[in-house]
Amino acid sequence: MDPNVLEDAFKKYPEAKAVIVVHLYGLSADMDPILEICRKHNVTLIEDAAESLGTTYKGKHTGTFGDYGIYSFNGNKIITTSGGGMLVSDNKERIDKVRFWATQARDKARHYQHSELGYNYRMSNVLAGIGRGQLKVLDKRVEKKRYIFEYYKRELSALDGVEFMPVNEWNKPNYWLSCITLSGQVKPIDIIEALEKENIESRPIWKPMHLQPFYKEYDFIGEGVSKRIFESGVCLPSDTKMTDEDLYRVCETIKGLWK
Repeated sequence: MDPNVLEDAFKKYPEAKAVIVVHLYGLSADMDPILEICRKHNVTLIEDAAESLGTTYKGKHTGTFGDYGIYSFNGNKIITTSGGGMLVSDNKERIDKVRFWATQARDKARHYQHSELGYNYRMSNVLAGIGRGQLKVLDKRVEKKRYIFEYYKRELSALDGVEFMPVNEWNKPNYWLSCITLSGQVKPIDIIEALEKENIESRPIWKPMHLQPFYKEYDFIGEGVSKRIFESGVCLPSDTKMTDEDLYRVCETIKGLWK
């Protein structure tokens, strides 16, 4: 999220009630100016930290700056329970209310009674236990993600037109996905298809929300930066189980496109 664009959004929509900032690919958004803008306009700030568990901004973990923080434990995340996630907040009253809704909004009664609409959004004890166990190795997984990113950067940065995702001085990311953009003759689909021939999966950069068919009728405020990154970007294989041999295969396959 660009803080300057966020301020422009408030000029157009002064009655907005909430802001959702997303920490993409394990990189932290620039939270200080975003927090300042949200406080000035007296709005709720929600952090989507689904991809940034273990990432810090100026020494503080992402997901702990806003009124609410959201984490994902989907199968492809750095910590996984195969699905589900977690909501955090410093406001106990709000968390208690969310927990009430997530457990079918059952009233405190001997019989099953519901005065509000509820949902069955609970994570099972078994899955929660799996997640808690993995938290003990979170630091090791972040370190492996960093190793993968640095390996790719060392091997691929010299290729014409290749640029790696930026790591700002205020940001200590978890390097969840190692992503590159291309500006030369080689295109993202060339890398994706070359890796596919070697039975290696890679993916395009996430398609921006304003380009999704479902949201085509909704307003978008910005300068099209996300569209340019989507059109030129590739997410490289980044699983923590990758060996040096795996990384070598990926890099050699990609380098072959420049020969």
